[in-house]
Amino acid sequence: MTIATATAMASRAGIRRAASFRALQFPGAGPVSVSARAPFTSSRVAQGPSPTAQPPLPLARWVSDVSERIGKCIMFGCDAAQIKRAGGILSTLAREWRVLSAGSEGFLTGGRRGLEDQQVVWGEMDSFGHVNNVAYIRYAESGRVNWISHFALQGPEHRHAWQDLMKPKTIGLIMKSIKADYKFPMTAPDRISVYHKLSTLPEATHTSLLLDCVIISHGHRRIAARTTEDIAIYDYREAKKTVLPPFMLSTLRDTWRQQEEQAAWARGRILDLLREVELLEKETWNREDAVEDFGDKR
Repeated sequence: MTIATATAMASRAGIRRAASFRALQFPGAGPVSVSARAPFTSSRVAQGPSPTAQPPLPLARWVSDVSERIGKCIMFGCDAAQIKRAGGILSTLAREWRVLSAGSEGFLTGGRRGLEDQQVVWGEMDSFGHVNNVAYIRYAESGRVNWISHFALQGPEHRHAWQDLMKPKTIGLIMKSIKADYKFPMTAPDRISVYHKLSTLPEATHTSLLLDCVIISHGHRRIAARTTEDIAIYDYREAKKTVLPPFMLSTLRDTWRQQEEQAAWARGRILDLLREVELLEKETWNREDAVEDFGDKR
């Protein structure tokens, strides 16, 4: 997003955000040192903070909120250094908003782990002018198949066993239930990314997988829908449910660990961005002598 676009967004937002800017921070978050992390580096850190010290979740609209807040800072006037910092924040959002939004909840992205950058087409809308509810279930299905299939790419030892999970041969997966929670009416054209994660730590006695799914709108830069899924582990040879086989259990427990690390890393990075925005606000409009720059100075 360009600085000009952010400014236009802020103009629409108006001065109404002046009294409530602090509500855009993490609720209940304590002071965090900005220097503790590198807030604007393009590379992702390999190891996240300890899962036991995770900051709380950001607000659902945190991406658009940050853009509007930056725009407001620019409207009140920034010097060259402040413009550079504002541009750095917007550049970070442009590069990482999806990874951070999904990652803050523990969803792992990239590496063919889901359905990424999928086009939403006109034919998926219904007579009410928005994407039909059934389409979200199909999005989740495609994302789930990709999530399961990507484990076969992690090594040759159990590749065929992972691939066979999608076939009625030996050990397989059967959808037991799926529930959808729609956040806003999405329309075409748009693009989406769909990600799954484990909702509980897998145990050797479990006979099903409990999964959470998010369907993220690229146009709105936030979650359009969520699903919760209960998938039975089924032995087609014995024609009955069975427990998680060892090859699945070890991999999925490691996936759970990665989810926790990802959530800690993403939330910390978002918190750094919000602290940077607040510092910029205090230097521009959130001070006693602040005067809005309408661009009419001679």
